[in-house]
Amino acid sequence: MNFEKLDMKTINFTDENIKKIAEIFPNVVSEDENGKVIDFEALKQELSGNIVEGYKERYSLNWPGKREAQLKANTPTTKTLRPCIEESVNFDTTENLYIEGDNLDVLKILQEGYLNKIKMIYIDPPYNTGKDFVYKDNFTRSSEEELLESGQIDEDGGKLVANVESNGRYHSDWLSMMYPRLKLARNLLKEDGVIFISIDDNEVHNLRKICDEIFGENNFVAKLVWENKEGGGGSDSKLFRIKHEYCIVYAKNINSFAIFGEEINNEERYTEIDEFVDTRGRHLLRKLADNGLGYIASLDFPISDDKGNIVYPNKDGEKIRRWMWGKEKVEWGKKNGYIVFKRDNKGELTVYNKIYLKADNEGNPIERTKTPLGVINDYSTTKSTKKLAELFGKKVFDYSKPIEYISWLINRSLNGIERNIILDFFSGSATTAHSVMKLNSEDDGNRKFIMVQIPELTDEKSEAYKAKYKNICEIGKERIRRVGKKIVEESGKTDLDIGFRVLKLDSSNMKDIYFTPQELGQSQIDYSVDNIKDDRTDLDLLFGVLIDWGVDLTLPIIKETIQEKVCYFVDSDSLCAYFGNDINEEFIKELAKKEALRFVFKDSSFGNNDDLKDNVSQIFRQLNPKAEIKVI
Repeated sequence: MNFEKLDMKTINFTDENIKKIAEIFPNVVSEDENGKVIDFEALKQELSGNIVEGYKERYSLNWPGKREAQLKANTPTTKTLRPCIEESVNFDTTENLYIEGDNLDVLKILQEGYLNKIKMIYIDPPYNTGKDFVYKDNFTRSSEEELLESGQIDEDGGKLVANVESNGRYHSDWLSMMYPRLKLARNLLKEDGVIFISIDDNEVHNLRKICDEIFGENNFVAKLVWENKEGGGGSDSKLFRIKHEYCIVYAKNINSFAIFGEEINNEERYTEIDEFVDTRGRHLLRKLADNGLGYIASLDFPISDDKGNIVYPNKDGEKIRRWMWGKEKVEWGKKNGYIVFKRDNKGELTVYNKIYLKADNEGNPIERTKTPLGVINDYSTTKSTKKLAELFGKKVFDYSKPIEYISWLINRSLNGIERNIILDFFSGSATTAHSVMKLNSEDDGNRKFIMVQIPELTDEKSEAYKAKYKNICEIGKERIRRVGKKIVEESGKTDLDIGFRVLKLDSSNMKDIYFTPQELGQSQIDYSVDNIKDDRTDLDLLFGVLIDWGVDLTLPIIKETIQEKVCYFVDSDSLCAYFGNDINEEFIKELAKKEALRFVFKDSSFGNNDDLKDNVSQIFRQLNPKAEIKVI
C-alpha cells in the first residue's frame, strides 16, 4: 500500500471557489484541458432575473493588470518557511512570530493555519511616492506597454491624454501589489476582526476603492486623520503645508465588530471618596434636580433624608425642575449609598446622586470610556524616530510609527485579556511588535504578534548599514530583542512573552520531482527516491508539515528519542514526526502507543518495501486506530 502524501503547497483558491459554486449551481461547471472551469455566461444567467444578452457597463474599479492581480491571489505557492533558532528569542516557549520574506507568499502560507484567527491587522504599506516601491510581483511591464494598454498613447507612441508622465504605471503597479495581499489578508481576519491601513494622499482614494471591493463598502469603519508632524507641518506641498496622513479602517463583518472606547482623561473630576471607594472608585456629585430635561409631574415628589428633612425639586409651586430618578430608584439609591444630602453654598438642603468612576448607576462595575475621535493629534513621527534612535544608540530607521499611535489603534480594536493575534505584514522596524509587548507589560495582557517583512536592503551610506544592519529585517528583530530586555528590566516581570520565532521564506523543502512525477521517467524516479532537498533539516521539514496541515506555527515542539531515533512531538499529542531513514516494526509499535493524532514519515524511509508499509498500517490500526498517517 501507499500512504497519502502531504501536498506541500498552499491551497488553490481557484479550485476551492469552483467547488463552492458547483455546490450551488452544478450546471455552470464545465471542463477544459486544464480541468474544471466555470461557464460564466451560464452563471450570469443564474444570477439574473432577466435574459442576459451580453456585457453591460457597471460601476467598478479597473486598471491595467487587475486580472493578473486577482489571479495572483488565487495561485498556490510551493514555498515554505524555515525556522531560524539562532536568531529567535525563547524559540521553544514564545507564541510570537517574525517572518522574513515577500508578504504575498507568506500570506498564502498562513491561509490554512490562521484562517479566521487574526483579530487585528495593521499595515503601513509603501505610500507610492515614487521612491519607496519594492514589491514588483512580476506585474511590472514597460511604461510603453502600460500606456498603450490603458489608452494613454497610440501604437506610434503618440500621447492620447494629458499628464501621462504623472500617471504612468505607478498607480496600477501599486494597486496590483496591494490587491492580492489585501484579499488574502481578509481571509485571516476573525469575524469580528479589523484592519487598519496607514496611507497618505498619494493613494488614499485608490485604497478606499479596492478595500470597498475586497471587504465590502458596508464594512467601512472610518478614515482616521493622524497629525503625524509637529509644528506647522511639512513643506511638501506648494499650496498647503501638510501635517497629516490617514488610517483607513475596515471590519471583516461590521455587524460583529465593536470599537473599544477611549479611556477618560479627566479622572481629576472624581474627587470624592466614600466607603465604597475600593469597589466603585472615587466619585463626583451631581444635583438630582434638573431643569433642562423638561418638567414631568411624576418626577416632582418629596424626598426625605434620614433625619426627616424633606426636599422638593421646585420652590413655591414652580413647575420647572424635576428629579432625574423616579421614586423607586431614589429609595434604591438611598439604601445603596448613591444618594447624599448636602447643604449648597446658599445653605439650602440639596439632593445629590453620586457618579462613580468604576460603577454605573445600577451598581455594575464599568470602565468609563468615550467614543474615540476620528482625528488623532497626540503623537508624531519626529518623537518616535528619536526614541528609536535612543534604543539603538544611533538613527537606524526613518519615519518609524510612534508606539503610542499603534498602541492606541490596538486598544480600539481588542482588549488585552483574551489571547488575540495582531498581524503586521509590512512590519518595517517592528513598531507593532514593540507596541504589543509594551501593552502586555502594562496590563498583563495576552496579545500575540506576527510580523512579516521582506528583507529590503539598507542604504550602504546609512547609519544602519554602518552598524551592520544589512536589511530592514535585522533592524526589526534587534529592536524586538532590545525592547523585550528593556521591558523586563523596567517592569521586573519575568513571565512576559518577549520572545519570537524567526521563520524565513524559502523555496520548497521538496525536489521538483515531488510536484511533477508524471513528467519524469521511471529511471529518474528511482534515482530520486528521497524527494527532500539535501540542505534541509528535520526542523525545516517539520515546519513544512505544520504549514501543510494548517496548524499554529507557535505550537510547542518537544524532541524525544525513541529506540535511538529522534522524533518530534508538536503540542503534546497533536502531531508526531519522524524524518529518519530507517523504520522497523518494533519502532513503529512503540511510536504508535504515543497516541498522537497525526503521524508523518519520509516516504523514502520505507524504500520500495510495500510489505513494511502494510505492516505499519496494520500496527496503527491495532494500537492507534484514530491516527492519521501521511508521508512526504
